[in-house]
Amino acid sequence: MGDTTTLDVRGMTCPLPVLKANKALRSMPAGATLAVLATDPAAVKDFHAYAQETGHELLAWAEEGEGFRFVLRRRAEP
Repeated sequence: MGDTTTLDVRGMTCPLPVLKANKALRSMPAGATLAVLATDPAAVKDFHAYAQETGHELLAWAEEGEGFRFVLRRRAEP
């Protein structure tokens, strides 16, 4: 995934992981990828809903150690 930016929100609880990811994605160009490292179990449901609501693509997610890794691609502007 080449130039993926990583956002570490481990230790933060809902809704902060999604809010921080949203802020990061807004500053990125269309098509850019963002990897988010989170530990909040609610993040799994939150990032799926976030992607569906915003149009950003959830490329992948996985359990990683004691947390999760989400990879999102910023949507093209309408």
